[in-house]
Amino acid sequence: MRRTARLALLFALAALALGGGSSAHGNAPPGATARCNDGTYSFSQTRSGTCSHHHGVAQWLTAAVPVRLAIASVGATVRLLSPTRTSGCALGALPDRRCSPGAYYNGLTTGVICAAGFRTGAIRNVPVSEKHEVEAEYGMRPAAYGSTLEIDHIVSLELGGSNDRANLFPERAPGYHAKDKLENRMHDMVCSGEISLGAAQHQIAADWKALYRRVFGVAPKIR
Repeated sequence: MRRTARLALLFALAALALGGGSSAHGNAPPGATARCNDGTYSFSQTRSGTCSHHHGVAQWLTAAVPVRLAIASVGATVRLLSPTRTSGCALGALPDRRCSPGAYYNGLTTGVICAAGFRTGAIRNVPVSEKHEVEAEYGMRPAAYGSTLEIDHIVSLELGGSNDRANLFPERAPGYHAKDKLENRMHDMVCSGEISLGAAQHQIAADWKALYRRVFGVAPKIR
């Protein structure tokens, strides 16, 4: 009898869990992909940054379907400007645009980067040799700098950025953490239609610190 009672209790709890999920789905507005912890709903088409300003995700309303991208399918690299230097680049919080103007893949359209399940890991491909080349361009000793420095994408992969050397620069901590926050927010803005992908790419490449101030209302912490 005790085993039967335990089984009955487990079935009851499972039924309650399923019922709760069905209720959340039933009350959700059309097109919602997640319910946030503050009771609002998100319509983001990717799980990156969803509900980031609403205390996180309480429940996913759709299943993530991984977007598998071969490097060949991302299209061609388009540089925002032509680099004019390959050495003596100025190391600072912003990339030296003479060396690192930014670049994107023309196959990573808004529809691709905003698709449910899109993951940047499928396209991230910067070998150590390329990182060392970027460090040398900026007058640094090619080495492993650990968490103190990152060879960062200027136009982030979330925004269709390319792995091309023109889209890479050495960025010190905590600057790259602040830029990561901006990249996630810009991705959400592109996918919600607040800004076009092209505008986001050009603005983050031109001066990500100024863009951070416009988006968040405060200066980024870079030291």
